[in-house]
Amino acid sequence: MQDPVLFAFLVTLAAGLCTGIGSALAFFTKQTNRQFLSLALGFSAGVMIYVSFVEILPKASQRLVGEHGEFAGLSYAAIAFLGGLILMAVVDRVIPKFSNPHENISVELMEDEGARADYLRQRALLRTGTFVAIAVALHNFPEGLATFLITLEEPAVGLAVALAIAIHNVPEGIAISVPVYYATGKKAKAFSYSFLSGIAEPLGAVLGYFALRPFLNDSALGAIFAAVAGIMVFISLDELLPAAREFGKTHMALYGLIAGMAVMAASLLLFTL
Repeated sequence: MQDPVLFAFLVTLAAGLCTGIGSALAFFTKQTNRQFLSLALGFSAGVMIYVSFVEILPKASQRLVGEHGEFAGLSYAAIAFLGGLILMAVVDRVIPKFSNPHENISVELMEDEGARADYLRQRALLRTGTFVAIAVALHNFPEGLATFLITLEEPAVGLAVALAIAIHNVPEGIAISVPVYYATGKKAKAFSYSFLSGIAEPLGAVLGYFALRPFLNDSALGAIFAAVAGIMVFISLDELLPAAREFGKTHMALYGLIAGMAVMAASLLLFTL
């Protein structure tokens, strides 16, 4: 493709929209399949945790160390990582919590303890899906920016980065769509949540090209990657794993976690061949 800007944008768009592949899995699940829900949430957490500590954070540290020296670089990486955790903690506080037993509950639900418990559980699932969608959008934004700029300058390297991001966007799509589908029973709504979160990657690319590119350097990209790692770890530990354990057997969540880490490890190893 002769237009490198268009090519870089299309690569970033394709990587972001891979959340829709994971979202499509909601169309093949039954609303009563709680084991699948637990396994999928655990799988997503495993992918996010593994790629954060094994791939994203080390590369962020490498960039920052190269710019500022070992001590300062590692310090900046740690600060940015913790900043990502704090950012998600703030987001968690801002998002309304659907645990209020007096909020929009009908008389029938108030009289039926079993129905009331199911209602609150569904609202908790919807909140999980919403929270994951926001978190994924937040970390997809800088991912999209980084993918776009790398592809623009080194297309071959950018394609490899985009492929890696696309692979771990698939289980992120699962993490968004499955809870929303289980909570609402609406496949279109589940897909739309996932699709909109994936759009954050090309949006980050556009804003990066038109506004941020003159100010970006290795230091800025290193800090962004470290913060992204913090965001992914927070969402995994605070939302995905607790939800996986609550809505299925503990071992199913653990098996999903291990499977997610194994798949991510295998995909990263393929890039070294």
